[in-house]
Amino acid sequence: MNDVFLRMPNRVLILDFGSQYTQLIARRVRELNVFCEIFPYNSKSFDVNDYSCLIFSGSPFSVRSEDCLDIDFSDYIGKIPLLGICYGAQYLAQKNGGEVSPSNKREYGRARLISINKNSKLLKGINNGSQVWMSHADTIIKLPPKSIKIGSTEDVENACFQFDDQLTYGIQFHPEVYHTSDGKTLLKNFIIDISKVNPNWTPSSFVETTVFDIKSTIQNDRVILGLSGGVDSSVAAILLNKAIGNNLTCLFIDNGLLRKNEFEEVLENYKGMGLNVVGVDAKEQFYSALCGVTDPEQKRKVIGKVFVDVFESESKKIKNVKWLAQGTIYPDVIESISVKGPSATIKSHHNVGGLPKKMSLSIIEPLKMLFKDEVRKVGVELGVKNEILGRHPFPGPGLGIRILGEINAENVGILQEADDIFIESLKQKNLYNQIWQAGVILLPVKSVGVMGDERTYENCVALRAVISTDGMTADWFDFPHNFLQDVSNKIINNVKGINRVVYDISSKPPSTIEWE
Repeated sequence: MNDVFLRMPNRVLILDFGSQYTQLIARRVRELNVFCEIFPYNSKSFDVNDYSCLIFSGSPFSVRSEDCLDIDFSDYIGKIPLLGICYGAQYLAQKNGGEVSPSNKREYGRARLISINKNSKLLKGINNGSQVWMSHADTIIKLPPKSIKIGSTEDVENACFQFDDQLTYGIQFHPEVYHTSDGKTLLKNFIIDISKVNPNWTPSSFVETTVFDIKSTIQNDRVILGLSGGVDSSVAAILLNKAIGNNLTCLFIDNGLLRKNEFEEVLENYKGMGLNVVGVDAKEQFYSALCGVTDPEQKRKVIGKVFVDVFESESKKIKNVKWLAQGTIYPDVIESISVKGPSATIKSHHNVGGLPKKMSLSIIEPLKMLFKDEVRKVGVELGVKNEILGRHPFPGPGLGIRILGEINAENVGILQEADDIFIESLKQKNLYNQIWQAGVILLPVKSVGVMGDERTYENCVALRAVISTDGMTADWFDFPHNFLQDVSNKIINNVKGINRVVYDISSKPPSTIEWE
């Protein structure tokens, strides 16, 4: 973490009560050029005095239930400006003598603010009729003592309120979502105007302070970093190189699960960037370890273990290495923390959780407080090539989690050819930059087909292309039908082993971007 920013109270604390929108709150705060951090509601890993203001998120829980998410409220109330959102607002009300009950009217979806108190600093610049997004089953029917209503909707009487004697506010709608028209204005009012936070979180300030941090931490030690060819590891490498120069060695490992010709193309891309890059061909080690493995989570673990083994072997060839650098970014960190007790593993992150103790390397993660779009902005500040910054995200386990079923060289070859046709078609039709992430999935399904006068019994592949801002939510890309038809024909006619192509039109949530 960036210690220079940690020493500054000029930042926002967000306590997560389990809302699906919590990361969106953080993103909207960052868009104001203000640094913020998310912690689980019951975390003890921070000091509230280190922050300029506090936001309570929403939650799928009810403040009325016996197992509601509860904290020692006295640690926060009245100490710094506080904004409660949805569950956070209801929690503020109930804990201070108000009353929350089940809603008897529809309180989900679009609504309009009315009866706005023009004297409220929180709602400055927001007019009657402004659209907001509601998402709750409870509602505040009685405000706490020493608080006043500052805004309503047609169905929600106490949509916004504030306390008389402190800078504490509650809103029963979500300002962070796109559908709340003036949500950014409201957050700006709270953070910059009310809490007096200086908006100094910029790419240039991040680079300056992070380079200082790295120099102070690493000093003359040697660092190794595993490059993937993607945005995160590349920007991390350039940032580290700016700080410690030749004390950084980058390893680019060919795990046999890269895209077609990617190993050679990525190495070529890094030429002239001043990086010390070593290419390692380890395909056979990965294929051997993955033989017979079909479970998605087990695949990730096997790929991760072999990667560590190869990395460990290569690192021994470099003298005095004491640090491993990783391109971990903020969503990786947040998604690896459970808000309330043990939670089901959706999928393990390949770069969160550290290394086996036997490697005895300390970890440095210079980007772990950034969202993906912030990483790209930092990359622009550092002069990273557009060919790298514009690349779609690519999973750490690579094509290994785009082959549903057993992984072998034959299946990888089939998928590489189909994927290459899809990606090149996107570029030729100027669609690549409109899409967040795209790829092809090889399904464990064979179907009957006819080619010429012959019957075939071959594989089916699914095309996947989504639009997103940060990968946390995503919608499928609405291709012209003739584009899908052309790509399907090219794949079937040119890739031996495929006779059927389908297009995935699932959004995230409820689906994930990757199939495994």
